[in-house]
Amino acid sequence: MDDESELRTWLSAIGTLTSAVNSGRGLREVLDLVASTARELLRLDFCGVLVPDAEERNLVIAGWDGLSATYVARVNSDHPVPLEPGADSGAPSSRAYRSGRPAAVSDISREPGFIWGGVAHDQDYRSMLSVPLVTASGVIGTLNSYRSAVHEFDAEETGRLQLLAEHAAIAITSARLVADLREQHELVTRSERIHERLLRVSVRSGGMAGIAAALHDLLDTAVVLQDARGEILAAAGPVAEPPDAGWSRAEPPPGAELVREETGHVVADVVLSGEVPARVWLPGHAGRLSTLDRRALEHASVVLSLELLRRRTALEVEQNLRGELLAELLGGADPRADALRHRARLLGHDLACPHYALVGEISTSGQSAHARRRATEEANLLASTVSPRPLVALHRDAVVALWPVSATGYSTGPHVAEAFRKALSAAVGVTAVTVAVSEPTEHEFAEAYRVARGALAVARRDERTGGVVTLEGLGVAGLLLQLDDPAPLWDYTNRLLGPLIRHDEDHGTALVRTLRTHVAHRLDRQATAQALVLHPNTISQRLRRIETLTGLDLRDPATALEARSALTVLDVAHGLSRDDMS
Repeated sequence: MDDESELRTWLSAIGTLTSAVNSGRGLREVLDLVASTARELLRLDFCGVLVPDAEERNLVIAGWDGLSATYVARVNSDHPVPLEPGADSGAPSSRAYRSGRPAAVSDISREPGFIWGGVAHDQDYRSMLSVPLVTASGVIGTLNSYRSAVHEFDAEETGRLQLLAEHAAIAITSARLVADLREQHELVTRSERIHERLLRVSVRSGGMAGIAAALHDLLDTAVVLQDARGEILAAAGPVAEPPDAGWSRAEPPPGAELVREETGHVVADVVLSGEVPARVWLPGHAGRLSTLDRRALEHASVVLSLELLRRRTALEVEQNLRGELLAELLGGADPRADALRHRARLLGHDLACPHYALVGEISTSGQSAHARRRATEEANLLASTVSPRPLVALHRDAVVALWPVSATGYSTGPHVAEAFRKALSAAVGVTAVTVAVSEPTEHEFAEAYRVARGALAVARRDERTGGVVTLEGLGVAGLLLQLDDPAPLWDYTNRLLGPLIRHDEDHGTALVRTLRTHVAHRLDRQATAQALVLHPNTISQRLRRIETLTGLDLRDPATALEARSALTVLDVAHGLSRDDMS
């Protein structure tokens, strides 16, 4: 009957452990229940459950029964059990944990190197037995029994504690799993609430400022939203400067973390269409981010990318309207028409005042539609800072602007053109951007555009790339560009250069180019040969062919001047040609 009664007692205790886990009790409560069950079943004076700390350097008491809170606190803070690297040294708990086998001390006063004598005396125990808590994945801790008297732990007593430790390990593992699931569920739930809050701010048109304010409330630290040019989009909390003045918009490399620590600060990339147009900085954040804070930043990054997409879409629609208006004006529509003026006013433009026509060309082999779009966006940002607002759009692969003469901040056409050129260069990261500017015009926008485009073509044929092109700077060519009809110019060039043009077309030669280079190098054959990377004899043969076809004597300075003028007129005729503007 005694054995049967004891068996029932053990089964009831193990059932209580199982019920505690199934009922969803916390890990600490389960650990205390393990200790109290072991103390009751084995009639121990004290009992404790030890588990590794976060760094797995020491064992600390996580659950106990019969031990005083003072003793537990002193052991955990002042004398935690070091986990020795081997299984043959260290405290009994360390040996049990490392070896996976029980370790006992029958009399701590006789145990060499037992450094817990002081606290053991305060707690009044003389002997202890430590058995490992073993699971399929390894040892997760130890179950320690303490007795106030000197005691030899026999095999039966050790076996019973081991049996209980097996069930305790299962209970602890299950409790940890339940705790992890509960923590994950809570994390997911709170994470979803954060996402909903940030998304609600964006949907309700809170914009960048609203998202920054919400993130500041969630993280309780300074928040700065910055674009790739280094400008602050929004900020919340204590005043703080972002640590970076700008960065490449290129797509993050594979495997790069969205949220990370960089230069001693926390940063989250905002990714949109394969690039990083913006970032979230936490300049004043100290220490590591919690899991929930990291989730909040990740959600903020997603919501900000949606906000940027919304803004970009709105800007694209607005820019399409500007492009359609500009195309009509450059195509010859009367800017004095009421319908056009009304559409322009809705977009913030005043067509009644005089304007410059600006034409910007990006001279790089790597330019693409994406680069031109970014250049147009940058030019529009510049235009948005002045009043009356210039009309800027992409037109026939060039960035074109009708810029009011009275726009604030700019006094002359070249001044305007240089600011425009810098904006385009900053957008695409190259300096080879050429901008041509017309003279002011009040209503003849199509003509002003034609002249500016022609000036750009003349500069290109003269191999002048980068900088500002003005009609005055082109000299005679600038005057000729202002002619309404290019037909007389073609007649003039055909009389003198027509034979060379036709010969080049029919035979695939480069006589016009050779003549242009020869005139540009002051009729020096050696310099012409070097410029064209040809042998001087080849240049001599070409020049004789040019003289034969045109009747020119290239040794005569007057004839050379006439050839130079003809080439200039040819460039202007090409610049004014409607075909060349396509």
